[in-house]
Amino acid sequence: MPEIRIDPLTGLRTIIAAERATRPGAGLAVEPAPELQRDHDPFAEGNEDRTPPELYALRPGGGAADSPGWLVRVVPNLYPAVAPNASQPPREHPDPDLFTALAARGTQEVIVNGPQQVTTLAALPVAQLVSAMEVWRARIRHHATAACVHVLVNERPEGGASLAHTHAQLYALDFVPAALARERERFHAYATRTMGSNLLADVVQAEVRLDRRIVAIDEEAVLVCPYGSRAPFQMLLAPRRAQPRFEQDGPTGAALLHDALGRLGRVLGASPPLNLWVRTAPRGAEHFCWRIDVLPRLTPLAGLELGTGVNLNIVAPEDAAARLREA
Repeated sequence: MPEIRIDPLTGLRTIIAAERATRPGAGLAVEPAPELQRDHDPFAEGNEDRTPPELYALRPGGGAADSPGWLVRVVPNLYPAVAPNASQPPREHPDPDLFTALAARGTQEVIVNGPQQVTTLAALPVAQLVSAMEVWRARIRHHATAACVHVLVNERPEGGASLAHTHAQLYALDFVPAALARERERFHAYATRTMGSNLLADVVQAEVRLDRRIVAIDEEAVLVCPYGSRAPFQMLLAPRRAQPRFEQDGPTGAALLHDALGRLGRVLGASPPLNLWVRTAPRGAEHFCWRIDVLPRLTPLAGLELGTGVNLNIVAPEDAAARLREA
């Protein structure tokens, strides 16, 4: 029977309604993405002149900036949504409770995950993903004074990717978004109620003990389909030892993330459109634990999700985890 589940980290509600997967047109198979063409790929090695001047690059063999020979490359976003010097917009109405506008201050960077002409993180060699994630971590540290640093990966147009070559985006914001503030408060409230326990660490420990939604475990991290999964085959990667900030020294979970994305592609027939983000402690978080969320875009957001904020998932996370384990 359908049931409503509440995600312990976010407080979001999801209706788990697996029977809806049997209705006509509800199949979740994925077609492969088209191959990249070098002439149309500004992130390809050798096309460095087609991006803004680089901010940072990982070049084991040395070499000049904006030249070939890099493993991971960071450039400003050519069409940023936020800017460090954004000006305060004019006041439209004297009552700020009715109409409030603030300067969109912040920094937006693009991290090219590798010189390989591939469209997904899953298609990178494991060692390359390790290097890319170390650069994600380095750039978060670079923006340590920001109130919130959000690293994300969008794959395929359905996932919001305007350029196909695998890349991450980094937003350094001067405010803590409401969703992160809510999670920060849930971690704090749980720690207060339990005399200092960590919410995500306890969730992971309980999931391992139940062994119903665990996909895989290695020496660095645990991979699970969350209890309140918002979408089919959603996955969460958490460190085996709770640590508030992803950018701190320690494991990144890169090998297990690569394994997870490979499993996802094998279950669905190809790497699906997806969104992936790194959740690291925002400003003011006394109790937190970093994680990586992977959200495949296999079903559309419709009137229920957009109108109420309640999610509808047609694949129970227990079933998703079983299929991913088998893959």
